[in-house]
Amino acid sequence: MTNSDTIVALATPSGLGAIGVIRLSGPDAIAIANSVFKGKNLSQQASHTIHFGTIRDGEAILDEVLVSLFIAPHSYTRENVVEISTHGSPYIIESMIKLMIRKGARAAQPGEFTLRAFLNGGMDLSQAEAVADLIASNSQASHQVALQQMRGGFSNELKVLREQLINFASLIELELDFSEEDVEFANRDQLKQLILQITRVLTRLIRSFEQGNVMKNGVPVVIAGKPNVGKSTLLNALLNEDRAIVSDIAGTTRDTIEDEMTIGGILFRFIDTAGIRETEDFIEAKGVERTLEKMKQAKLIIYLVDPLQKLEEIREQISEVEQLQIPLVAVVNKSDLLSPQEQYEFAQLNPNFISAKNKEGIDELKDEILRKVNLHNISTDDVLVTNIRHVEALQRTLDSLERVLHGIDNPVTSDFLAMDIKQALHYLGEITGTVTTDDLLDNIFSKFCIGK
Repeated sequence: MTNSDTIVALATPSGLGAIGVIRLSGPDAIAIANSVFKGKNLSQQASHTIHFGTIRDGEAILDEVLVSLFIAPHSYTRENVVEISTHGSPYIIESMIKLMIRKGARAAQPGEFTLRAFLNGGMDLSQAEAVADLIASNSQASHQVALQQMRGGFSNELKVLREQLINFASLIELELDFSEEDVEFANRDQLKQLILQITRVLTRLIRSFEQGNVMKNGVPVVIAGKPNVGKSTLLNALLNEDRAIVSDIAGTTRDTIEDEMTIGGILFRFIDTAGIRETEDFIEAKGVERTLEKMKQAKLIIYLVDPLQKLEEIREQISEVEQLQIPLVAVVNKSDLLSPQEQYEFAQLNPNFISAKNKEGIDELKDEILRKVNLHNISTDDVLVTNIRHVEALQRTLDSLERVLHGIDNPVTSDFLAMDIKQALHYLGEITGTVTTDDLLDNIFSKFCIGK
């Protein structure tokens, strides 16, 4: 990849559609587009203007189009950018891209437009990664978190921390220049207070990953219980579709069934599991084993019981699930079969009463699910970490700063302090792209779609 090339790619999804947008970026983007465009002379037009005309391959008209101009540096990539809006015929789009390549462009690599935006200073690395998250967002919460990061919320917080560290690092470097005179430019008490302040912020950011990750990827919720209590019926009722096979035969569900839905702007991944019981059936036993594994990985467990089970047995089952220390919602299904007295007895468990078959109590159960995960109260204006790469870099930064604290409390020479502070600055720089390697950039941008 080189910024001296002009690149071209389809910026809209491939396949038949109403329109397709072909994007060019690079020093010759306007000249290449102008060479095949019949209409106004694009090289004489202002930035951020749209022009109607035709794209021609020689004398042959490929299509009538709208051409949008973005002149450097006022574009996404900070280069000259041309976007050609054409009809969404795969034949037209393919013909136009081949024509642009013949005229001097080359096919863009995955994520190369956003890579250029990063390399040209349009955004830092964490903002570039947020672009991919924004494209992949599938709920209100994941959209808002990605948008906040793309607009620099996370980057700005790290920038402040890094600048404060750089100030002290420069003072300590100055001490090294006067090492023979044994002078101290960096006040150790002030440095310690700064390090403690930064470690508190880093710890908060690291802890936010659990919440940020589930807002980005969805909250895994396991529906568990004994066989034939209505787990598959509940999944179907929650999703409002026949997603799982329902049968009166105990042990029908042998493997996990997963599907997603949004509640209160948050994505939930509901997992229907095999009924928990001892069995000699090898396949069913594997299903039960998978159920127990999924329960351990869940962020919330919906434990389903029915009125045919004895209250003491239910208490024992719930007590066993509670040992996993995962938020739990106890649900009594088939509650329409309960007498008022029986309902009063079951109320001791503080459950949700539902009838999955009749879809009664489902809305109340959704409200309880939302309350239990306690994500709807989180402000998406808060900085949340959603990327495992960022968490690992923050943890390494924290480790380096702890060594700085140890060096202050157990006095070491300035060169050792400087080394640990430099290491912390290096790891912070890896997040925003101040410090990068080609392998890191290839790994990040190869996951983008071609036209972005």
